[in-house]
Amino acid sequence: MVEHEVENWMDRISIAISRVAMFLVAFIVAIMFFEVVMRYVFEAPTLWVNEMSMWLAGCVYLLAGLYVMQQRGHIRIFILYDMVPRGWQRLFDVISVLLICIFAGAVVYGGFNEAWVKMLRWETFGTAWDPPIPATMKPLILVAVVLIALQSVTNLIADWNKKKEVHDLAEEVKEEHID
Repeated sequence: MVEHEVENWMDRISIAISRVAMFLVAFIVAIMFFEVVMRYVFEAPTLWVNEMSMWLAGCVYLLAGLYVMQQRGHIRIFILYDMVPRGWQRLFDVISVLLICIFAGAVVYGGFNEAWVKMLRWETFGTAWDPPIPATMKPLILVAVVLIALQSVTNLIADWNKKKEVHDLAEEVKEEHID
């Protein structure tokens, strides 16, 4: 896969965050391997690996949306999008970005108080290891959705004057098999 070109400040932020998330996946694999060795070789299972891997995987999942938006890999109905002239494509893009921004605003509006309370009282998970998963994940949801909305706006601005693209499904399938 060839990454989309970095065109602006938001792309740089998205790529930097995505690189951190990429290494989190490797860290999850490492701690899961550690757990397997501790459990089955030394018969000394850990208390923390399962929850830590779940916590980090949640972070990766949230941050992956930012990378997908930067790469323009989000869902678009190309059969309709490709049929219309570039002016209509721009209109579709504006509507899409508006809907993303409205969604982001609604999530932040609806989730801010809960995230703030959980963060202030440093709410924990309630297990033996008791990590602060709610205190960190609730605010991260809000941050991630705002970053995705910002990335969609900067994508719209960066792509506004680009020429019309037509997506050929046969070419995309062929490219996937080459990789």
